Amino acid sequence: MTASDPANGTTGTTPAASDPAPTFFAAIGGEPAFRRLVDEFYAGVATDPVLRPMYPEEDLGPAADRLTLFLMQYWGGPGTYSEQRGHPRLRMRHAPYRIGAAERDAWLVHMRRAVDRLDLHPELAGLLWDYLERAAYFMVNEMDPSAPPGRNLAAG
Repeated sequence: MTASDPANGTTGTTPAASDPAPTFFAAIGGEPAFRRLVDEFYAGVATDPVLRPMYPEEDLGPAADRLTLFLMQYWGGPGTYSEQRGHPRLRMRHAPYRIGAAERDAWLVHMRRAVDRLDLHPELAGLLWDYLERAAYFMVNEMDPSAPPGRNLAAG
């Protein structure tokens, strides 16, 4: 199974035609697994003083649905996200929000807890976490000039 660049949510995981291996989407349990992941994540966001103010909707349900559909599509599930919303364009969609190191790190704390609660096989959990961590760093759109340099994602 392979995954794409965080910026390209439309590719997802697609095995070769002769490859009997399931998609990552299927391997972790399909839609129910992604719904559990996102529900757990948003349970943390709901009370997070850094992240909660970034969501203009009083109800986090629509945001949770969008993230669920995006992740399912990215990992080889149905293309419902693109059918409903077009190309993911993650950076563009998040551009109105200030995303710095504090927001990224808070997002990662809640997502790490959510991934851990899925109790996936370590290899699958690692693939998922690697993508989520790269995506979180990719979304940062405001640098704090006084902060020490962070991890160099280009170095791998």
